[in-house]
Amino acid sequence: MAFYIASAIAILATIMVITRYNMIHALLYLVVSFLAVAVIFFMLGAPFMAALEVIIYAGAIVVLIIFVIMMLNLKEESVEQERKWFTRNIWIGPGILAFILLGELIYILVSSETVLLNNTVVDAKEVGLSLYGPYIIGVELSGLLLMAGIVGAYHLGRQKRKVLHRFLQSTEE
Repeated sequence: MAFYIASAIAILATIMVITRYNMIHALLYLVVSFLAVAVIFFMLGAPFMAALEVIIYAGAIVVLIIFVIMMLNLKEESVEQERKWFTRNIWIGPGILAFILLGELIYILVSSETVLLNNTVVDAKEVGLSLYGPYIIGVELSGLLLMAGIVGAYHLGRQKRKVLHRFLQSTEE
């Protein structure tokens, strides 16, 4: 039953991410969706993957998205607009879903009747061996993709200066 509740919350939060026009609202639902997926991983016997889901996705990726939003909105009008958007009402939906997930996680940890679908627990060593064993090409391709994203973000984010050749500069100095 707990699996179905976490799955429903993940699906509902993901739909809310897709349908929101405001980036902050979508970001709050994205965090709830990541937390729901982490609960599903934990219930399936992969606590290491659940921890990675919370640390990497719900933590680092969301912080990066917030920094991008902060970098793009540099005008005073956008700051005032964000103050209007950032009310207590936007926390109600994600707060309720996160509270249900918290209750479900506490129930799973306290309950002695937890039945794992998979009897083996995947630890960090097995994840590392599989990532750098048969899936090494996927790891290398993701590294290249991340590097291309970093170079692209740098290229788009840098200030464009007008560069003149030394012969084209004016001699009036």
